[in-house]
Amino acid sequence: MSAAFLDDGTLADLLVQLETEGLDAAQSRELDELVARSPGATRNALAGAAAALTLAAKLPGEPMPAALQARIIGQGREAVRKAASGKVVSLGAAPARPVPASGMAMGWYAAAASLLLAVGAWWPRLAEEPARVAAVPAPVPTLAEQRALLIASSRAIVQESWTATEDAAAGGLAGDVVWDPATQTGYMRFTGLAANDVATEQYQLWIFDGTRDDRYPVDGGVFDIPAGAVEVVVPIHARLPVRKAALFAVTVEPPGGVVVSSRERIVALAQVATG
Repeated sequence: MSAAFLDDGTLADLLVQLETEGLDAAQSRELDELVARSPGATRNALAGAAAALTLAAKLPGEPMPAALQARIIGQGREAVRKAASGKVVSLGAAPARPVPASGMAMGWYAAAASLLLAVGAWWPRLAEEPARVAAVPAPVPTLAEQRALLIASSRAIVQESWTATEDAAAGGLAGDVVWDPATQTGYMRFTGLAANDVATEQYQLWIFDGTRDDRYPVDGGVFDIPAGAVEVVVPIHARLPVRKAALFAVTVEPPGGVVVSSRERIVALAQVATG
């Protein structure tokens, strides 16, 4: 077979069509002529290789990269050229040996084998795809959603509204604090609290415990209010167990917070109702 026939793909196209859609009379005659010009080849041998190629192409899943397809096609055509010229055709580490008269058919089988080996290497990617999709974790609820879930639970939670002080940062303050004594978790919700300059100050929560000395409230963590925020939900991180929450207070402190607050700037208070 001449290189021209290999390059234009006529024989390959006819073989693939033979295995997939069938050939009309004119196409069948053309295929027979091409096969006759391939020393030692038969229609069945070449069709077998084409069938292997077609089967590999029909494997489901992620498409094989175009660069890989082009490389495989090039390897297959080179194998056929070697077979047509009587050169040695070897796959992998197999020892080289002279090609017999049926070398053309062997060339096509080499091309098919190359593609099947490549598909075999690609197959794990296809098989793992459903697993990767199934392993995608469910989205984590936002802080606002976590707060809503706590309120909707059947636990005996504490929920009190903020009262603004005369501090300038609390000019339009509103919102509330939600606290669950059982799990020692809770959330603060703010609207209208002024954004803080993180370089010079942070807000800090203090939880006054009815069973402790009022001089040493429990540190509930520091937080920031971003500029332009309409509503901010902040989780509470109590540094010590709170046995009986009596009052929640928010102060303005240096970055990182303090161990004991001077209480010079209190911006929000939430008194826990008794009874």
